[in-house]
Amino acid sequence: MDSATNNYNSREKLAIEYAEKMAMDHHNIDDAFFGRLHEEFTDPQILELGMLIGQFIGVGRLLMVLDLEPKNCPI
Repeated sequence: MDSATNNYNSREKLAIEYAEKMAMDHHNIDDAFFGRLHEEFTDPQILELGMLIGQFIGVGRLLMVLDLEPKNCPI
């Protein structure tokens, strides 16, 4: 995470970290990290968050592979 996340609360920062790990380092999500998630989220919330993260990652990759990404998006 970078300085742009300074305005987020601890739950939001942890959700961002979860998304980053799912996108870039999913093989190294360990029990310790899930322990941290359980301090802030319930099991159903962790599952729902993980499912949404996975969907966004998958759709983003599909759009890239099919060359359907927006060409004019400034983000």
